[in-house]
Amino acid sequence: MAEKPSLDAPKTRVIAVSNQKGGEGKTTTAVNLAASLAAAEQRVLLIDLDPQGNASSSVGYPRGDAQQGSYEVLMGSASIDDVMRRCELSSLRVVPATPDLAGAEVELVSVEHRESALARALQPLLARREFDFVILDCPPSLGLLTVNALVASDSVLIPMQAKYFSLEGLGALKGTIDSVRAALNERLSIEGIVFCMFDPRTNLAQQVVAEVREHFGDLVYDTVIPINVRLSESPSFGKPALLYDIESKGAQAYLQLAREVLSRIEARRAA
Repeated sequence: MAEKPSLDAPKTRVIAVSNQKGGEGKTTTAVNLAASLAAAEQRVLLIDLDPQGNASSSVGYPRGDAQQGSYEVLMGSASIDDVMRRCELSSLRVVPATPDLAGAEVELVSVEHRESALARALQPLLARREFDFVILDCPPSLGLLTVNALVASDSVLIPMQAKYFSLEGLGALKGTIDSVRAALNERLSIEGIVFCMFDPRTNLAQQVVAEVREHFGDLVYDTVIPINVRLSESPSFGKPALLYDIESKGAQAYLQLAREVLSRIEARRAA
């Protein structure tokens, strides 16, 4: 890990990668954005909050390999420092998901201030400013795990496909973000919207992009993630796309997305 920054360094930015609709490219985006930011010399922590554990296996920790992870953090039985694991990229760390995470939704119901369990667990880490980014991979549903992620985050990055039903899902997610901002986390904003598995040849795809841009304007990233076989293959090798095939269109698209995320954050800081 790089030398600990001074207290006047920019604070760690916590970004939830979320979409309540499944199959939108959420985990692929969380993993490959985290890896691409790390490749850009940012210090990144990826936290897997999805009981399926796909983000964990995509960076070398297959389901069942890790003995402790995000479940223990949420339940207060372990600190993030206890469960953080190294990855192949030197500036990337992961808090993996263990099979026990599947029970967290039910077990958190009886916990006091259950919506902010993750935010409380993150406080010591954020105070140290050890990381530039914390990326949270959320489950594809609106339950206590996703709510915990939204309460702990500065912003939400929304991956979506350019399809009709994805538009409906985007509307539902926007409503959720507004509700969480009003009741639990007033700083929560939309980091951006990125189109994934994009096929520019269809009229519907172009129409959906145009409609989302009309409603959300500059929140829609210029970068789009294409349909890419290498991007689909890389998780089975336990690697982000840039370590599996950096020349692939998918890996290059996520590297471009990371550059766009960084440039937009820098522009906001300078404004």
